[in-house]
Amino acid sequence: MSQGLPGGPNAPYDVGEAEKTLAFGYNVVVERHLERVTIAAVALEGLRGLSSIDPEVGVARIGTQVLLTASDRVVAEYPLPGDDDVRGWSRLTVTIALDARGISTAMREASPEAIYEAVFDATLSKLDLFSRYAGVKEAREHRASRNGFGGIGIRFDLVDDVAKILEVMDDTPASQAGVKEGDIITHVGGEAVARLPKDEISKLLRGPVASDVELRLKRGGATVTATLHRALIVPTTVTAQLKDDVAAFRISSFNQRTAVSLATELKALRAKDKVLKGVVLDMRGNPGGLLDQAVSVVDLFVKDGPIVSTRGRHPLASQAYDAREGDIGEDLPVVVLVDGKSASAAEIVASALQDAGRAVVVGTNSYGKGTVQTVIRLPNDGEMTLTWSRFHTPSGYALHGLGVLPTICTAGQAVDTAALRSGIVQAAATSAPVTANLALWRSAQLSETGLRKQLRSTCPGAKHADTRLDVEMAESLLADPALYAHALTLSAPVAPPAAAAHPGHPGQVLQAVH
Repeated sequence: MSQGLPGGPNAPYDVGEAEKTLAFGYNVVVERHLERVTIAAVALEGLRGLSSIDPEVGVARIGTQVLLTASDRVVAEYPLPGDDDVRGWSRLTVTIALDARGISTAMREASPEAIYEAVFDATLSKLDLFSRYAGVKEAREHRASRNGFGGIGIRFDLVDDVAKILEVMDDTPASQAGVKEGDIITHVGGEAVARLPKDEISKLLRGPVASDVELRLKRGGATVTATLHRALIVPTTVTAQLKDDVAAFRISSFNQRTAVSLATELKALRAKDKVLKGVVLDMRGNPGGLLDQAVSVVDLFVKDGPIVSTRGRHPLASQAYDAREGDIGEDLPVVVLVDGKSASAAEIVASALQDAGRAVVVGTNSYGKGTVQTVIRLPNDGEMTLTWSRFHTPSGYALHGLGVLPTICTAGQAVDTAALRSGIVQAAATSAPVTANLALWRSAQLSETGLRKQLRSTCPGAKHADTRLDVEMAESLLADPALYAHALTLSAPVAPPAAAAHPGHPGQVLQAVH
């Protein structure tokens, strides 16, 4: 155990490690955030976050001093470190956190993780809506969602106080061992799971890839025991359906296997149906995910040309991503479905396919989350998700605060295909043609906040919309090649602007979603 810093009691944690974690986090924010900030501003905001542990504890800057207060009474004063003194500010943060333990029971009982959470949450919440901190436990879950985990391939829940298996994924250790939906888990690795919380049972089921775990299951009146060999389990994000020679894909989010899953499913359906009329990519409600996966999904359907560019303050934040010829979906008509909950990576796919003239976008305005978050693993094994760049579509407009305007706006109302053929489809909330709004949409600048807000009212989602209308519109388009071709002309692509950007770095963990 390390000694506490001068002015505070002995620390119940490693002071050196605490300083290291805070300094690392402060540095990351200063070096990479989309907007320029100083260490002093970042650390002061973080110190004010200690009040989330105890509202009676306060930190303020007065002139060249930093004050620690309790119930508006000054408890201690500290000299102000320089604006860019990382070590000084991280050391001061630890010192104040330790000193606060002498005046606050809540601070004395706070774990190091609680301190990190209070400091980083306060700092990041002031920067933007999508930057955030995840503690060790939450960060572990995030990494599992993005990259997969060692597991057996089941989904379970506590039903009537028992761990009931709700789903057994195909081609996983569970399916190969004969585990069935409806089985009740009674023991994992010899340990009874009765009365254990769900997350504790999940911990028992997960483990290193290639390790073994024994399950004891209750199936009807019988007891079944099986030994399973854990494998890398990546959550499913793509489901496929073939109907009337149309391949419909539901993409729920973007993790590291989304693009390859989509490609595999599409290849299988093309082999099964030699006269495939086209593809529907249903991304309604999709919150986004990994940037590189969105790029790869677009590349499946676009022969060449720009997909998306990102622009930020850090040198590596400015990137350009282009399509390469030779993918399985480049010759297929595509319809994309979006709504107000389609965000980030989903918006990259929709806008890129629309701008390239490769898809008709149907639905309502998307969310308008057009920033990139880089995920940084901290020394304490937590994660910082930090906004560091903005997306720009192939036609040049910034997605943030605007989103994607559908070529065909449903907004909970059926669209007259006869009117569509004549090219005068009207948006639900305005008398202006959608096509005219698309031109204005693409020309709106980031600084034109009033115009961008007004444009977002062009095709709003309906509270009680018939979601089947979007699917029916997609089916109508793909059943009628002439109608589909005409719909493509309503959002004819424009020449992309010249972009001074660097090629993408595939090894970086970039998120296009909060």
